[in-house]
Amino acid sequence: MIAVICAVNVAGCTSTKHTGAHGTVVVFAAASLKNTFTTLATTFQKAHPGVKIVPSFGGSDTLAAQIVAGSPVDVFAAASAATMATVTNAHDALTTPTVFAKNSLEIAVAPTNPLQVAGLADLTKTSVKVAVCAPTVPCGAAAAKAFASANLTPHTVTQEQDVTSVLTKVELGEVDAGVVYQTDVKSAGAKVLGVNFAEAANAINSYPIAVVTTGKNPTAAQAFIDYVQSSDGMAVLQAAGFQQP
Repeated sequence: MIAVICAVNVAGCTSTKHTGAHGTVVVFAAASLKNTFTTLATTFQKAHPGVKIVPSFGGSDTLAAQIVAGSPVDVFAAASAATMATVTNAHDALTTPTVFAKNSLEIAVAPTNPLQVAGLADLTKTSVKVAVCAPTVPCGAAAAKAFASANLTPHTVTQEQDVTSVLTKVELGEVDAGVVYQTDVKSAGAKVLGVNFAEAANAINSYPIAVVTTGKNPTAAQAFIDYVQSSDGMAVLQAAGFQQP
């Protein structure tokens, strides 16, 4: 039997062998994957009526800690190798993690960019209130690496537990600038303006994914991972601004 999986709003379909997957699949995924994984979950469920994807999004470090503590999770998609290592080092990964996407940093500011932020150097000014992710979160570790590569120290007024919270601070006008991913700027649309900076090339994050031992549905979990890594899954991710692995 052949099941046809078609990505939402993406031209073309990919035929794959029917997996026989069924039941519930609990997916823990980095906050920066919320939009894409919500789309992928919906599309996967349409192709596999017997499967229900239950996603949960947050800071990768927090999600990894919950898995190690025993939370029942079938799939973990992290925003960095370091946070995935927390799970693999605890022997909680059933399969070898594979990288399915990459993401670069960008500065998010108000649409009018009133303080004329043009790069990382502007984020060191005391007149510019900056939000970043906490250093234990992949987006925070990447930001710290980018600033260190330029020998700069940002005027940070808040450290958030996930990239979505940083973006929200910018959207609400609570800070003047936030260091987020390019995908977050793209998803925000007209709510923010993105400012590229050269140092982002020094801190590109890779996104690994794996089946987790604490879950109860490894067959359906692997089927979902296979779909994420299929041509249709990759098309959804790249349309959102993620880079190829």
